Amino acid sequence: MAAPITKSRLPRLGPSDWLMLAEALAALTLASLAIAVLPFRRVAAAASAPVRSAAPADARIIRRVRSAVRAWSRRVPWKTVCFQRGLALHWMLRRRGIGSVLLYGARREGDGLAAHVWVDVEGETVIGGEEAPSFACLARFPPDAA
Repeated sequence: MAAPITKSRLPRLGPSDWLMLAEALAALTLASLAIAVLPFRRVAAAASAPVRSAAPADARIIRRVRSAVRAWSRRVPWKTVCFQRGLALHWMLRRRGIGSVLLYGARREGDGLAAHVWVDVEGETVIGGEEAPSFACLARFPPDAA
């Protein structure tokens, strides 16, 4: 388990950083609940919602969103895996107009299958990329993404 957050361990955060962290916690919570209680087709539909207003992929914003999601994923009292992290990040980026793509893949593992989720923006993997090359992509959300 990660070390608890204490005032002495926190960098100086501004109001926009705290809002980003609050949004990341909400997104990670909603992603976890959605995955736990909704049928996959409903989660897929939520991941395929169109971007309202397209914005250029700003590397700084992408890093901030990814950092906020990763920070909470290590600290929430429930287990988060690539699916929850990827879905939360995907929602947060698309809310900002950044056209991310959530990718769902699988590979053989022993007698069964292992699944993995990763997120790309303009062909670059933003989260989940360490393991992604060993998985065959089965689905993309939104599906029409190039």
